Amino acid sequence: MDALLSRLGENLPPEALITDPDVTASYRNDMASFCDAGTPAAVVLPRTVEQVRHVMRTATELRVPVVPQGARTGLSGGANASDGCIVLSLVRMDRILEISPVDRIAVVEPGVVNAVLSRAVGEYGLYYPPDPSSWETCTIGGNIGTASGGLCCVKYGVTAEYVLGLEVVLADGRLLSTGRRTAKGVAGYDLTRLFVGSEGSLGVVVKAVLALRPKPPRQLVLAAEFPSAATACDAVCAIMERGHTPSLLEIMDRTTIRAVNAMAQMGLPDTTEALLLAAFDTADPGPDLAAAGELCAAAGATQVVPAEDEGESELLLQARRLSLTALEAVKTATMIDDVCVPRSRLAEMIDGTADIAAKYDLTIGVCAHAGDGNTHPVVCFDHRDPGESARARESFDEIMALGLGLGGTITGEHGVGVLKKEWLARELGPVGVELQQAVKNAFDPLGILNPGKLF
Repeated sequence: MDALLSRLGENLPPEALITDPDVTASYRNDMASFCDAGTPAAVVLPRTVEQVRHVMRTATELRVPVVPQGARTGLSGGANASDGCIVLSLVRMDRILEISPVDRIAVVEPGVVNAVLSRAVGEYGLYYPPDPSSWETCTIGGNIGTASGGLCCVKYGVTAEYVLGLEVVLADGRLLSTGRRTAKGVAGYDLTRLFVGSEGSLGVVVKAVLALRPKPPRQLVLAAEFPSAATACDAVCAIMERGHTPSLLEIMDRTTIRAVNAMAQMGLPDTTEALLLAAFDTADPGPDLAAAGELCAAAGATQVVPAEDEGESELLLQARRLSLTALEAVKTATMIDDVCVPRSRLAEMIDGTADIAAKYDLTIGVCAHAGDGNTHPVVCFDHRDPGESARARESFDEIMALGLGLGGTITGEHGVGVLKKEWLARELGPVGVELQQAVKNAFDPLGILNPGKLF
């Protein structure tokens, strides 16, 4: 320990190195439940690339694990500390280095908050689409680490589609530049995509070149109430099959609706089994909204409410934005799953989750990015009750098994971390795991970067 702190202190300012155990303990974990976390030896908050390189050179020399962190809003334990590690928190590397309206790119450090970037590029008439629900607090580095998505994915895609290039500090302290600033580029293997979603296990991102889009018009929203999840999902399939391109397509199940009503008195009918929200951000969204409304009615919607202006649209979206907060108020703890299935199997996923909730006598609400089949079942439980906690964990596993059985994946945007290691192996199979571990070994032969995650 003395050697580690001495070596770290040689090239770090005093304010960048934290060793007070009461303070370092606050960096032990992210927001995931049921994920072990160790006790870090130190927390480093660098401001420069050279300081990050010094940390990694020191860690390699002394064989000390390093856990990169952002804002710790993750939901899979991917940022949890391991015993004796260096927590490398990148939140102070928070500069927007460049915004280019001509090239439609932004160059940023990893600690830039998603919402801060979005507002900054908006002043140039530009748009950074990936918008996780934690966008007001999560960082770009964390978004890259987990390949995060958001409400707009159905039209605009996920983080991986907007990362053009990276600067990455490798495990031994070398600095690697990947990708490009250009709109096109196919030189060599796509190492940039390899780092997106790697959860800090291959290197430490210290700079990112991000693609931007022209800022779209403000969207208008339609809300449709359905007597079942199946009819709501029929509407989703019809909207997509007919070639519409909504900017947002979200579903809330009955459990989520009732939780939101209880917390915010939104006035949604208790008989509503599923609420579908569809939005369009074209120059004239009226015709698309009307067409989507007709498809919802044909699928069995009991009520279709199109917004007439931006204010009404925001009111309709408020229920979806409150979903997680409302479900968190149901019990003392939540586990937020992240299972993505083909759109055609979405109804089976939602109804199957309801069956699992009944089986384990638990409250499990589902909200979903319906346009891309990404469901977020939220298991609510009392963490003080060992029996209920055990049932919550079992239900979580059954939900993931359900998703895989429907041809889906165990994570659409939250990552694997600690929580889903066993399930990653099931999804990939032995050959897939072997090859992924070989990639890990090529970048991090000592296994010091975010150990215990993914595999």
